Amino acid sequence: MPDITQSNVDRLVTIFGGSGFIGRHVVRALCRRGYRIRVAVRRPDLAFHLQPLGRVGQIHAVQANLRFPASVQAAVRGADVVINLVGILFERGKQRFPAIQAEGPGLVADAAREAGARLIHVSALGADPDSPALYARSKAAGEQAVWAGLPSATVFRPSIVFGPEDEFFNRFAAMARFSPVLPLIGGGHTRFQPVFVGDVAEAIARAVDGRAQQSVTYELGGPDVWTFKDILQFILKTTERRRLLVPLPFALAEFDAWFLQFMPKPLLTPDQVRLLKSDNVVSDLARREHRTLQDLGIEPHSIAAVVPSYLWRFRKTGQFRSRAA
Repeated sequence: MPDITQSNVDRLVTIFGGSGFIGRHVVRALCRRGYRIRVAVRRPDLAFHLQPLGRVGQIHAVQANLRFPASVQAAVRGADVVINLVGILFERGKQRFPAIQAEGPGLVADAAREAGARLIHVSALGADPDSPALYARSKAAGEQAVWAGLPSATVFRPSIVFGPEDEFFNRFAAMARFSPVLPLIGGGHTRFQPVFVGDVAEAIARAVDGRAQQSVTYELGGPDVWTFKDILQFILKTTERRRLLVPLPFALAEFDAWFLQFMPKPLLTPDQVRLLKSDNVVSDLARREHRTLQDLGIEPHSIAAVVPSYLWRFRKTGQFRSRAA
């Protein structure tokens, strides 16, 4: 159970990107603990959906953009803890990987240091300065900027995050409704260790509580390792659909993704294809050094225990069979 103490009422947590997929769950976890929440987002008017998660006056949304240092500093002012969740899956307009994921975290770290606040930065498993994917390189650069600005920060690297609003299981379940085939990019051999969004939020909340080490990077993965093919087969079984799984070489997938990237919400981009060339699992080093969910006292939820509870709407029969999440 969360550590709910009266003293938390006087503690302010600023969350950059708090209205997003992971952010909503983090806000809920912190509200249950009694913290005051300042949600720093580009469009505060689109963050009203967070209000029911806390008591009256507990959550306050402010305007902030990681491309503008003054707005970052204003959002951090007076905070005890700062959390950076901002990230993008594809580039659009001025929202570019270098600005948002490489340079932005450094601005947050500098502002947190000047405010005397602790910093929790959420990166991604697979962040690598030598990755062929710009996404992974920008995540690695963001981590380096955080360490340079505030060496006492705590960094979390989650694998693919699943939950009712996720962009992974829902996307492929939706594709299976209309497409007779699903692509096994690179043969479907890439390995993942999907982690439940509620477990990620709990890890972040425990870090806010002071129950995670500082100057440490935690790698967050679920209890099981799945290949891309395993995941697609699970989605088809859960949604009760029969579809052909067709191997698609990386080169051909990248070619197709070049056209798909121009969709308003791309199904796939060339950079995402390059990202799939590397496994996305918790390292042996992180386990040996006790830098995992389990080391934070969290027993991770499995895909089988959670995903069917929200993929039911994609089932061919349309029948809902409740599964405990």
